[in-house]
Amino acid sequence: MFSITVRDHMMIAHSFRGDVFGPAQRLHGATFVVDATFRRRELDSDGIVVDIGAATQELNGILSALNYRNLDDEPDFTGMNTSTEVLAKVVADRLAEKVHGGALGENARGLDSIVVTLHESHVAWASYERSL
Repeated sequence: MFSITVRDHMMIAHSFRGDVFGPAQRLHGATFVVDATFRRRELDSDGIVVDIGAATQELNGILSALNYRNLDDEPDFTGMNTSTEVLAKVVADRLAEKVHGGALGENARGLDSIVVTLHESHVAWASYERSL
């Protein structure tokens, strides 16, 4: 399996519901380093996994829509705990929509999967992998 990874970051505010979250039930901020890994079994006709520039641009666009937002106020997240795991899935699903819509080029339709990893810190992160 071949892969390429592009990286960006986002800063958000949010709160959680549930005793398991302790003090994070109060409004707090988080800065995530976000890695998006694109995978395929065989390289495309250009000898690449996907255009790195296009992947970088699309990841940035998705994160820009979340950056500097209080996710508690965003309609897409109503009633949800926007945990690191949930946000990794949201970003992966939005990237998949871009792939299926052709935003990463026609050859990107041959991708097998996307893995999105949100790094909460240098010692903790969560990932979500989805097939395409």
